[in-house]
Amino acid sequence: MRISNGGELVTDKFEFELYPFFDKSDRKRISRTCNHIGLETKNALEWNGFPINGIAIGSDGFGNLIILTHSGNGILTDKIYFWNHESGQIEKIAESINELDE
Repeated sequence: MRISNGGELVTDKFEFELYPFFDKSDRKRISRTCNHIGLETKNALEWNGFPINGIAIGSDGFGNLIILTHSGNGILTDKIYFWNHESGQIEKIAESINELDE
């Protein structure tokens, strides 16, 4: 995520488009990062069943998200979760993003 600021995450089970970090350094970068993690998380928090401590980092294009979580102290966990938009359930899919990106 740091190297390409977004991109794709493809595994045997999942295919996600990763959200970028917002970059306001110039107009071109603002345009390329308009669907950033902060905005997508804000939007997801309005959906029924999205966890209040969830941070949306990617989407499968069908409404489901991959998320990180936090315990309210501003520190994110390393664990990666799949959030199903239909059921509102979350399922741990990896101990870290590195585990999925191998």
